[in-house]
Amino acid sequence: MPSGTLLYAQSGGVTAVINATAAGVLEAARKRRVKVLAARNGILGALREELVDTSRMPLAAVRALAHTPGGAFGSCRVKLKSLEEDRARYERLIAVLRAHDVRWFLYNGGNDSADTALKLSRLAAGFGYPLTCVGVPKTVDNDLAVTDCCPGFGSAAKYTAVSVREAALDVAAMAETSTKVFVYEAMGRHAGWLAAAGGLAGKGPDEAPQLILFPERPYDEADFLAKVKGVVDRVGWCVVVASEGIRTADGGFVADAGAGKDAFGHTQLGGVAAHLAGRVHDALGLKVHWALPDYLQRSARHIASKTDFEQAQAVGRVAVELALAGRNATMPVIVRTSDAPYRWKVEAAPLERIANREKKMPAGFLRRDGYGITAAARRYLEPLVRGEAYPPYGSDGLPRYGHAEAPLATQRLAPFAEG
Repeated sequence: MPSGTLLYAQSGGVTAVINATAAGVLEAARKRRVKVLAARNGILGALREELVDTSRMPLAAVRALAHTPGGAFGSCRVKLKSLEEDRARYERLIAVLRAHDVRWFLYNGGNDSADTALKLSRLAAGFGYPLTCVGVPKTVDNDLAVTDCCPGFGSAAKYTAVSVREAALDVAAMAETSTKVFVYEAMGRHAGWLAAAGGLAGKGPDEAPQLILFPERPYDEADFLAKVKGVVDRVGWCVVVASEGIRTADGGFVADAGAGKDAFGHTQLGGVAAHLAGRVHDALGLKVHWALPDYLQRSARHIASKTDFEQAQAVGRVAVELALAGRNATMPVIVRTSDAPYRWKVEAAPLERIANREKKMPAGFLRRDGYGITAAARRYLEPLVRGEAYPPYGSDGLPRYGHAEAPLATQRLAPFAEG
């Protein structure tokens, strides 16, 4: 039995399958007889010494997490700065780790979380504290470098493609006397992966979505409106999928909410679908409807992709193995070995190649006119949305989800005073 404790934490926006990763971590650690503490609300829980003792969770409860959306242990958007700027926080983290004999730290998140795990690995080394830090991939944006795809994306992509296809059937049925244009807004600040997934809803040039707007291509309002009019004239109606992060040629966000920045330093975006719908109505005089799925697209566990579910569990299990093997400052990443048949494996990659880097849509995935996806994009996307991993349903007709109910580990330090 390895000596020491493993600390697991979730960070950033949650997904339909982040808890499947958590379940993978907990089960793998139990098989190795390693105690796991889970920080409540991400790095905040570590700072506050609010650590859930997962050894007190029944195995059935652990396994129930695998089909439960959200973040079972709580998440947060807190970005640690440099050691000079955030010294008090870093020193507190080391103190908490020492107090609970934490020798392995797994941080389940995206770009900023990978950065935090990398910084903490370096800090621990500087303090002479034996700690192995492993980043665990998660994001619906699919924008992590190195890994072929990110757990969380496949399920959100499946939800997007299904929603767009179903909404298109609705619009087509009513277009004669009602809505002519429907605008669907997908998450994606700098990368258009989820918007691209909407393109799986149809294949022919006149099948929905007829137009997709990507952050990777500058938004030209006059050209967009002309394209919408052309589709409506030809087809009778038009479905648009727009990424929340589309920008104009000068780099400004089309949907900048003017609400400042979030805790990660990102511009607050809001309402690109509503904006586009308003412009179509005002400029073309067409009846328009729009939809902002927001959290729905990342929490839709009822229609999770089987591929995504299996990959989410796999990276959790491999993260434990990497940690116990002393593979510091690494991340388990998904490597695609074949498109047809689709095959993949999990390998280790250094965090320094992942932290603070973004993977955008390749030029070869975007249609030449910039308003759709190519065959290459379809080959990449389709395997990620395949299969269903339905949760169990109760007699009330609703999914039966689990809960991470366990007591906190006994606190051994004085409360942490921020600032």
